[in-house]
Amino acid sequence: MAVVVVEHGSAEAAPAVCEVLASAGLTARRVLLADDAAAAASDLGGAEGLIVLGGPGSPGSGRTLSPDRALVREALAAGVPVLALGTGARLLAEEGAPAGAPDGGPGAGRTVRLTPAAGTDPVFAGAGPPSPELRPAAEPLELPAGTVVLATCAGYPEQAFRVGAGGWGVRCLPQGPDAVDAWAGRILGRFAALVATRSAHTATRAFFTRRADDWEERFAHQTPAYEAAVARMRLSPGGLALDLGCGTGRAMPALRAQVGPSGQVLGIDLTPAMLAAAARHGRTRHGLLLAADCTRLPLAGASVRGVFSAGLLNHLPDPYAALREWARVTAPDGVLLLFHPSGHAERAARHGRPLDPADPLAARNLGPALTATGWHLDTYEDAPHHFLARAVPRG
Repeated sequence: MAVVVVEHGSAEAAPAVCEVLASAGLTARRVLLADDAAAAASDLGGAEGLIVLGGPGSPGSGRTLSPDRALVREALAAGVPVLALGTGARLLAEEGAPAGAPDGGPGAGRTVRLTPAAGTDPVFAGAGPPSPELRPAAEPLELPAGTVVLATCAGYPEQAFRVGAGGWGVRCLPQGPDAVDAWAGRILGRFAALVATRSAHTATRAFFTRRADDWEERFAHQTPAYEAAVARMRLSPGGLALDLGCGTGRAMPALRAQVGPSGQVLGIDLTPAMLAAAARHGRTRHGLLLAADCTRLPLAGASVRGVFSAGLLNHLPDPYAALREWARVTAPDGVLLLFHPSGHAERAARHGRPLDPADPLAARNLGPALTATGWHLDTYEDAPHHFLARAVPRG
């Protein structure tokens, strides 16, 4: 697992940051923006996190898409966790709101304290209070709407904040040789632990975010295969049908046709960019779209009549957890249909690799997995041009 560490000039904090990342089992991929070649080649490919050390020297400067700003924007769009330290926090804020002008007021002598929101924040909770000697940032900063302030001080309330669910800005840091003190080290450690915990989801979001814009056009020819697969569910009118890992929602029109106007269709995906593409292609005419983790569905038990999932299960870190969760939300008379528009052998040949005996969709693995998680497998087809498995809840 790697974290991109962006440095402006020779960032004093960089060695300490890399040491904290290494202790969490993460690799630092350093990008020095003073090196034009490195900056031009920098991207988030394969990275599970982004740390920005320093930033533009004057508020509001650099509003063009500089390499660091482009990386912050890409990370926020893809759900890659971001920690922006010192003046780098301004980049994070400026993605949603213009920065205010500095008033030149001194920050010395003002005590930085955590807000109540810090007590439940994934990074700040448990890190303890900042050092009383910490020098706060002495410039006002306009934050994006919905930003959560995590640390404040008299006169300058925006010392640390969280943007959305995955962007943290910390402006109040030690100066000089102690660029990372004990408190900042704890913040870094908790951020590193969060990056490691979220790594599987981060990789998924990053992969599909980059492909969301042209996904529908690339795979539109598969729509008839999706329609044929949904027909195998044999759903009755009424009730709730899920398209899990819906992507651009190609199965949603067919699901709507089965459950009829009295039923409901819900397309669920982990990647907001895919859901945005689904909306652009009119899938909201057929049902609702929801960003959620398919292993922790915000649905009541036994509330779903049909679960459709295409090309999802074999990409999950814990297929058993997913199958158990899908069994929990499915009614006793419901049905699960796992689908892929290519068979195992066809996919392996197309990617130039052998069949994987550990594939959770392989016959020897899927049957026992379904049985152990509350399902009964009643149909299994691994044909040359499609994969399909149909299961019902075990009584």
